[in-house]
Amino acid sequence: MIYCLTGELIELDALAMTAVIDCCGVGYKVAITGNTLTKLSQPAAAKEKTRLYTYMAVREDAVELYGFYTTEEMDTFRMLISVSGVGPKAAVAILSIMTPAALSAAIQAEDAKALSKAQGVGGKTAARIVLELKDKFAKKLFADAPVAPSAPATAGGGHLSDARDALLVLGYSRNEITTALQGIDPAKDTEEIIRMALAKLMK
Repeated sequence: MIYCLTGELIELDALAMTAVIDCCGVGYKVAITGNTLTKLSQPAAAKEKTRLYTYMAVREDAVELYGFYTTEEMDTFRMLISVSGVGPKAAVAILSIMTPAALSAAIQAEDAKALSKAQGVGGKTAARIVLELKDKFAKKLFADAPVAPSAPATAGGGHLSDARDALLVLGYSRNEITTALQGIDPAKDTEEIIRMALAKLMK
């Protein structure tokens, strides 16, 4: 398996959503997401060696490489294609309209409509993604959330703090999180607080 490609970016096709990376004289053509395209389009990307993390899809009639600017995006892609009926192209389409953090937020908020905006992803498929990945994203969310040392909190206070840390991991600002957490009962468990906050943030 090819885990990543590191070399010179010699071609970037925004229409076909592909990039070609020259690695020691061999050009590898990879399909990319909109997020990765944006990163590669920045001036700095043309001046430095490019590294793309890859996933190799093997079919009876073809072998295709998919490239991602970050391991987070690659891992999210793998989670998406683990869903029945979701192929690499659909996963790329989803990651072309939202970042991994935005996708996680949409799934936690059970916002299948947001996912169905991706090309080739229908309402039923979007609903299946939410159903099958909700728990997986929740586990990943809490696994990635930073654990901040603190003094013993009153009942419920720790849940708000945990929810705040998890939302920070998703990329929301402290001001956005503070506003979203207003009015939420601190006695609720952390997962429920996150769901309620995400519902506000997604509006």
